[in-house]
Amino acid sequence: MLHTPATLATTHTPAHTRTRPLHWLATATALAAVIATAGLVQPATGTPADATATTAAGKPAAQGPGATAPDAAAATYPLDCKGAPRAVTATAQGDLDGDGRPETVAAVRCDAGSGTPPHAIYVLTQDPAEGSRPRVVATLLDTPQRLTATELTVRDRAVTASLLGYSGPEVPRCCPDKEQLAKWRWGDGKFRQELTDSAARSV
Repeated sequence: MLHTPATLATTHTPAHTRTRPLHWLATATALAAVIATAGLVQPATGTPADATATTAAGKPAAQGPGATAPDAAAATYPLDCKGAPRAVTATAQGDLDGDGRPETVAAVRCDAGSGTPPHAIYVLTQDPAEGSRPRVVATLLDTPQRLTATELTVRDRAVTASLLGYSGPEVPRCCPDKEQLAKWRWGDGKFRQELTDSAARSV
């Protein structure tokens, strides 16, 4: 699918917050630039499906153990927490590449015990072979963007998340004051951010 330019909604300022338009625009631009490439497409395997279960290409969808979504708790994430544990705070499952086998999308952050550590969002896949482990094949959101992910969903082969951020460095890290809707879709061998809708509000 062709990349759709990010769309920014009109920004309104909460009464308690000094808005920094350039700061938030820079954040939105960085998000729109995220393109995660990965070897996500895998051949469907498993027990033949009935005629009602098909992939996007019209081929029978994989059934049985090979069609189970990866377990986010069993994956190893490329997230440096400086010795603190990692916490998976949200997951969503769905077939993102149309091969008949679901992937798992996981929102992960360091379990620092205080403040609001930023999230990373990863896409997991798993080989159908018995004993294989879930593996990260794409990073949709990385922690340097300093955003918190909520309402993570997979629908119509797209990943959607609400992202909470900050209008400026003076805003306490406990209290994000910006909310942004982001969507990613797999196409042409990579994930592209399809939608970025930014709106300021108290959260």
